[in-house]
Amino acid sequence: MHILLPLLLLLTTPSSSSAAAVPGKPPHHVAAAAAAAAAGKKLPFALGGKKEETEKQQQETKYFHEAGGSMELGHYDARYFRGEVPYGEHGPALRRLARSWLAAARALGVGEQAWLAHGTLLGWRWNGRVMPWDYDLDVQMPAATLAHLGRHFNRTLHDYVFVVGEGGEDGPPLALGSLGMLQGQGGITSDGGGGGGGGSDGVGIGISDGSKFVNKTYLLDINPHHGSPGRGSGHNVIDARWIDVSSGLFVDITGLAEREAAERPGVWSCKNAHRYRTAELWPLRRTEFEGVPAAVPFAFDKILADEYGAKSLTATEWAGHHWVPEFKEWVKDPEPPPKEGEPKPNQQQGNAVVVVVEKTVVKGGE
Repeated sequence: MHILLPLLLLLTTPSSSSAAAVPGKPPHHVAAAAAAAAAGKKLPFALGGKKEETEKQQQETKYFHEAGGSMELGHYDARYFRGEVPYGEHGPALRRLARSWLAAARALGVGEQAWLAHGTLLGWRWNGRVMPWDYDLDVQMPAATLAHLGRHFNRTLHDYVFVVGEGGEDGPPLALGSLGMLQGQGGITSDGGGGGGGGSDGVGIGISDGSKFVNKTYLLDINPHHGSPGRGSGHNVIDARWIDVSSGLFVDITGLAEREAAERPGVWSCKNAHRYRTAELWPLRRTEFEGVPAAVPFAFDKILADEYGAKSLTATEWAGHHWVPEFKEWVKDPEPPPKEGEPKPNQQQGNAVVVVVEKTVVKGGE
C-alpha cells in the first residue's frame, strides 16, 4: 500500500532555544499503558490479531539484517542495499530521510508522540541538522504508539515528493498525488533523470526553470518482535525502521516503556537499556529539524550529557570535522598532504597505470 505524504512548508532551521514545550503529559494511551504496567497487567505492545509468542521464541530470529559488519555497512538495510552512498551524497540522502519520516509521522497522527534521539538529537542541538558524519537517524516513541503503527501501518510504502533546484539544493517538500499528474501541466516535461544526485534519488520530472520534482519511496517496517519486553539475545533491540528503498539507508525507531515499573516507577527505557525519567521526556518540545516540524525531549541537554558526556555540547572538533560558528555548520577537515616519498593519487607506479573512465548515462535515450 502506498501512502502520499501531506503538503509541508519549508521553514527556517531553529536553534535549540526556540523549541516550545508541547503542553500536557504523555498521551492518554501512553499513560494508560504505564498505569497497567504499574498494576502488573499485561502491556498492549504486540501486534494485534496474532497469538503471543514467548520472549525466547521471539528472540531466536533476527528480523532486520544489515548489509555488512563494518560501521558503514551496518547502517544499510540488506534488502535494499545497492552500494555505499558517497560522502557528498550522504548528507542530502539523510536530510530527505529525516524530512520524509517527520512528514509521515505527522500524516499518521504520531508527530507529537515521537521525538529525535541519540546522535540525531545531538545534531538538532548544534544546528538543527543531521551531523555530516552520521550514518543513520534515530527516533523514539512510546511502545504503545509503536504498537498502534504496527497494527495499522506496518509494511506500508510512502511516496515523498520534493523539488530539487538547478544547483542541486532541495526545495520544499510537496504532495502532488503522483508524478504522472504533472505531465499535463505547463512548463513540466519528463526527462527520466534521477534528480539532484543521480539515479538513486527516484523518478524525476524536469521543470522549465531547471528544477525537478523528485519522488522517493520509503518503507515503514515494524519488527514483529517489537512487543518483546526484554533485550533477549540482543538481535531485535530495534523495534522498527523507516527505510529508503532506493539505497537501504534507514531511521532506527525504538519504543520506550516502563519496563521495570515495580522497581523503577517513572523510568522509561528501550530494550537497549537507555533509561529516562518521565520529567526528562515530557512535555515534548515543538521545534524543527532539517526545516520541518519535529519534537524533542523536554530535558534534551541532560539526556545528551548523560549519553555522550557534557563535552558533546561544546567540543568543536569531532570525527574529522570542525565547527564553523560563522556559518553554524560542521565542515570536513581537509585531507592531509601525502608524506614525502609516498605516491600521489593516480600516480604511475612501476608498470601499473591507473586509468579513470568517465561515463554518462542518459535514461530513456535511444
